[in-house]
Amino acid sequence: MAFGNPRATGASAPMTEINIIPLVDVMLVLLVIFIITAPLLTNAVKIDLPQASSAPNLTKPDNIQLAIDAGGQIYWNGEAVEQAALDQRLREAGQRNPAPELHVHADKATRYEILAEVMSEASKDGVTRIGFVTDPRTP
Repeated sequence: MAFGNPRATGASAPMTEINIIPLVDVMLVLLVIFIITAPLLTNAVKIDLPQASSAPNLTKPDNIQLAIDAGGQIYWNGEAVEQAALDQRLREAGQRNPAPELHVHADKATRYEILAEVMSEASKDGVTRIGFVTDPRTP
């Protein structure tokens, strides 16, 4: 590999052209290697896996409609309940298998403190699936 031009008039003038022939040779060798080795890397191992046949679980948990109005009154499936009765009902619901879903309907003016207390009590009693129901028609 020459670093200088033999026809240059100076003693050691640098070569101003890039010799790409060795680069092309290396690239062709790599291309051939990849062409040969690529089919070897795509082999598949055939195995017989067991087939599981199970029916989907069709038992859907029931849901509890819990409404809270602007004054803080709590309704369990449309029936007004006090805080002590709510705690007892949530405890009973949390012990059922599967645990029911709690659908919370809260008035827009409901204080967050009441809503947080209800959610905390439900979580402590085992009702962990809590959803909020909104009315998209109201602005």
